[in-house]
Formats: sequence, structure tokens, C-alpha cells
Amino acid sequence: MVTFLIILLIIFCIALGGFVLIQNPKGGGLATGGSGSNMFGVQRTGDVLEKGTWVLLTLIVVCSLAITTVGKSGGGASAGASKIDDKISKQANPSILGGGTKSATPAATPAKTADTTKK
Repeated sequence: MVTFLIILLIIFCIALGGFVLIQNPKGGGLATGGSGSNMFGVQRTGDVLEKGTWVLLTLIVVCSLAITTVGKSGGGASAGASKIDDKISKQANPSILGGGTKSATPAATPAKTADTTKK
């Protein structure tokens, strides 16, 4: 599921890049092309490209949020991460307060011996 959403996200990003590159910064867009007949006209082309840009931008945001949601809930099949998750869950987590665990007694401090090198 995550892979499918990532592929969709890549397609939407490429399409958005195409829409942005087609647009003319002066408002001409496709209508300034080499063809003699204008099917949409300058204003109509700008509206279509602008609406298409906003739709693609919305789809990218929705797809990104869906990937995040599916990834956090574990809905995607992640075969490589399962081994790591197993190792993490098997490790013992010691209690901060020490309740319910073996109490570790501090090691006995060695007896101080007199320093014989001093005169």
C-alpha cells in the first residue's frame, strides 16, 4: 500500500512540474504556442493550468499525509524492518526505580593500603 502511494506521489509531482513549466509567467501559457488557432484563448488556458496546478498540489498533500498515516499505523508490509522490531521488542527494559528487578549490590571497595613510596 505504501509503495502504491509513493508511486502515485511521484506521478503527481512529475505532473505538477509539467504544469508549472508549461505556464508562461506573463499569463500566456499554451496559447502563445506556434499553432494558428487558439482553442482556449489566453485567459481560458491560464485558468485551466492554474486549476490543474491547485488540484495536483492538493493531491500531493493528501497523498503525503496518507503515506505518513499508513506508515505510522504499520499498514505497509515492511519485511526488512520486522527483524529490527523483533530485536528491539525482545530487549529487556530495566526499570528506572528498580522495582521488580534484582537489586544490584554495589561492589565492595578495596581496602586502602598505605603508600610506601612516600618518604
